[in-house]
Amino acid sequence: MVQPARHIANVKYAIRNIAAEAARLEATGMKILPCNIGDPLRFDFATPPHLVEAVVKALRDGKNQYVASAGLREAREAVAASMQPAVRPEDVFITSGVSEALDLVLTALLEAGDEVLLPSPGYPLYNAIAARLQATAVPYYLDESRGWAIDAEAMEASITKRTKAIVVCNPNNPTGAVATRAQLAGVLDVARRHGLVVISDEIYDRLLFSGTHVPTATVADDVPLITLNGLSKAYLVPGWRVGWLAIHTPKLLKDVAAAVQRLADARLCGPGPFHYAVKPALEGPQNHVPEVMAKLRSRRDLMVSRLNAMPGVSVVEPQGAFYAMPSLTREWAGGDEAFVLELVRETGVLFVHGEGFGQKPGTRHFRVVFLPPEQVLTQAFDRLEAFLKARS
Repeated sequence: MVQPARHIANVKYAIRNIAAEAARLEATGMKILPCNIGDPLRFDFATPPHLVEAVVKALRDGKNQYVASAGLREAREAVAASMQPAVRPEDVFITSGVSEALDLVLTALLEAGDEVLLPSPGYPLYNAIAARLQATAVPYYLDESRGWAIDAEAMEASITKRTKAIVVCNPNNPTGAVATRAQLAGVLDVARRHGLVVISDEIYDRLLFSGTHVPTATVADDVPLITLNGLSKAYLVPGWRVGWLAIHTPKLLKDVAAAVQRLADARLCGPGPFHYAVKPALEGPQNHVPEVMAKLRSRRDLMVSRLNAMPGVSVVEPQGAFYAMPSLTREWAGGDEAFVLELVRETGVLFVHGEGFGQKPGTRHFRVVFLPPEQVLTQAFDRLEAFLKARS
């Protein structure tokens, strides 16, 4: 039997992996309560009509050919103008979701054996891409006691001569934490001292419960910086796979940008008809966002009150996005992966284990997605509470 490449053994993706067990259970007739995947369209959210109309018009007008490797020009111009601070359209690449944007950047930057600093907890795709590139993912642990804050001092202690880049996710998936200007300044100071590239994933930047989002690029302009963003979350089109990367410091990243262009050329282009939604999304009506956040606020508040009242569970209130990372404050045989598997097998409630996102050694967590309607969340938390009490 033909064997796959050895380094693929390290490519893991907890969100989809744990769902396979739920799918097996569902096939047997069990009702699953999904609190595991960040797709608003699986629940009671809908794509803004003007975006659907823009794509339908493009399809009907015959805009079904390849677009430029870096993306449709009008889409790049709209993204460039929307960035804070604004960038040049030629420094924007439209990609197949933020996932591809991150893949292009890390592939352009990392040699086998290089190191990249990743938030822990953090989105598991970061680690999966690093593993595929045979680079070393080095975690920097977010401080749960301070609302999952970034600790730049602890981050700096992990840097070696092989470190090439720092990834920041703000707002963070899976914790819902929102970084302050001071925290971002600390990251940029570390990058400046060590000559590192900062990659800022800001896909949830419009989904805040309070305050304002601080784009990393507004904090300093003398550090190599690339911002990632897209339409998937705030504009409710995850299946369209429209993301982008914006290079804020082209003089410092000229060769990296050329490498990204070569990689983009090699895959031809993203799905062109959907690029026609970028300009109307960024420049058109935004009234759907406060409507989304009103729903999410009510669901977040329900989640926080219910979880913090349960035995053996504690949760930091998320400030953005639609995720939380509750802590299991009691021991659990087999760790948090065993916990989520036992829970779904016995109750049908589906979370993702904290280990899949990274966490400090000795801690146990699980990620909750609070996108489902309140009646679904209430049912899920009722079952979780009964499950915990039966084992207390």
